[in-house]
Amino acid sequence: MDTSKIPARNEVPAEHKWNLSKLFKNEKEWEDGLKALEAMIPSIETYKGTLAQSAQSFHKALEFNKAYSLLAERVGHYAQLRLTEDEGNSDSRNRVGRYMMLATQGQGAWSWFVPEIQKIPEASINNWLEQPEFEEYRIFVKKILRNKPHILSEDEERLLALAMDAATTPSEAFSVLTNVDMDFGTIDTPEGPRPLSQSTYSSFLHSKNRSIREKAYKQFYEQFDKHKNTLAALYSGSCKLDYYNAKVRKFSSCRAQPLFEDDVPESVYDNLIATVSNNLPALHEYYELRKRVLKLDELRHYDVYVPLVDSVKVEHTWEQAVDVIAKALAPLGEEYVSTVKNGLLHGWADRYENKGKRSGAFSWGSYTSDPYIMMNFKQDVLRDVFTMAHEGGHSMHSWYSARNNPFMHYNYTIFEAEVASTFNEALLFEYMYNNTNDQALKNYLLSSRIDDILATLFRQTMFAEFEYKAHSMLENGEPLTVDAIRNMYRKLLEKYFGPAMKFETVSDLECLRIPHFYGAFYVYKYSTGISASIALAKKVMSGEPGAKENYFKFLSSGGSRFPIEALKVAGVDMTTSAPIQAACDEFTRLIDQFKQNMKM
Repeated sequence: MDTSKIPARNEVPAEHKWNLSKLFKNEKEWEDGLKALEAMIPSIETYKGTLAQSAQSFHKALEFNKAYSLLAERVGHYAQLRLTEDEGNSDSRNRVGRYMMLATQGQGAWSWFVPEIQKIPEASINNWLEQPEFEEYRIFVKKILRNKPHILSEDEERLLALAMDAATTPSEAFSVLTNVDMDFGTIDTPEGPRPLSQSTYSSFLHSKNRSIREKAYKQFYEQFDKHKNTLAALYSGSCKLDYYNAKVRKFSSCRAQPLFEDDVPESVYDNLIATVSNNLPALHEYYELRKRVLKLDELRHYDVYVPLVDSVKVEHTWEQAVDVIAKALAPLGEEYVSTVKNGLLHGWADRYENKGKRSGAFSWGSYTSDPYIMMNFKQDVLRDVFTMAHEGGHSMHSWYSARNNPFMHYNYTIFEAEVASTFNEALLFEYMYNNTNDQALKNYLLSSRIDDILATLFRQTMFAEFEYKAHSMLENGEPLTVDAIRNMYRKLLEKYFGPAMKFETVSDLECLRIPHFYGAFYVYKYSTGISASIALAKKVMSGEPGAKENYFKFLSSGGSRFPIEALKVAGVDMTTSAPIQAACDEFTRLIDQFKQNMKM
């Protein structure tokens, strides 16, 4: 890829794009799908009032609901994926807007469905669910019954459903503002001027040239400073929506609602923050070490991502990265490896940055299509190889879940997803570290692994603590003004980075640029996920009897179990602080190994 300019979407070769034809072959097919979905909506009402009549009428309604949901998933996935290709494309934005309006209409039309299921006499519904024809719906219905205390009346559910589209406004506006409207300019480099963007920002912070890092950091945050009041208002609006939904759903707090959905005790969240907080001295020691290795008088926020090993330049083309990942994942067997390799090379992935493309990376699978991966891959950033392995883990989780579960409960939770992704990163590190005789490369990989665990365990826990504090402020009647948000976040920066760090005035604006904050109480799952994956990867790599088989039971469970139970099947108990502490201990062990290697 030519890094001197960011190409327009129509300049990207077809082989570098994902192949969405398993969803729809073209826009006309999608239009037909949207019309078919719209045509189903009037029929929804015909099932109303029939669910309790007999097992047959209940089953018939479930069948229609499944058919509608399958089509809605395909139509929605295609529209959303096309929009991420170029968020400034008006056709794609129009497509998403039309789908969202129709989805809102459909959600409103189905608003009676869950309350009516919950009104079916307990003896009747329990008897029906034992019948063979209900096997694929059994878990789906039982989860609905579990939510009974938090389901409102039919009219109230309809009102909430009709507001679904409007409720996406804060996150959508944040995405458009930061990915499309903000102009970050260019950065002068020895190779010439290069564009600064959400995606290239990380490359600049990996630069060995400190003046380039500083320039990129300050220029990047200059844009966020200019829009800080708007960004704070958007985030506050998102939190208010969380608060509103928790109150109307009769949850005790904003945090209680998303944790209830996964049947995760709130003590798991509290244990995470408490355990990581107890281990912050190790993190502070690492930042002191980073300061010494980089020979800096003061460690700045733009100094924490640059590789610590100067003499190693690591580059991978896309194809080379796929090959390395395939070799690293060999302990998982031929089916896993060949499937993920073929997918990454042939149609699962949208590989590189283009103008307007969403920043970052994600995997998004659906029941009837490939588990697609969006990336902004840069061959000079080793982290992107690990990101590829990470997203490949998500996609293979989706692949196994869809093949081993009926549609109505194939979806696994995000809590589980972050295990499958970071598991692959653990295998990739071990393979690359153990298959080179280059000590400098070993040190480079070791420092990168330390930084990866830091980013996934410690940093995401800091973000989780921020989310909890921000929502608690709102619940206690404290307005989330730009100053209140920044002051609280700065205290967290100081707590987690420790005395070695010298922050800029704009450093606390970081809290206004994190996309995941618009899906509240999501980020803690990165921390719990890597903790579980470190434990499980060690079991598999050591050849522990039954470990691989148990891991595949976990990958194949889909939504058939709640996440804590599913992970117990895999071999780790997240209701205790032990996995978190073990991950912190692994972080400390890697630092000690790095110091030994570097003779420090």
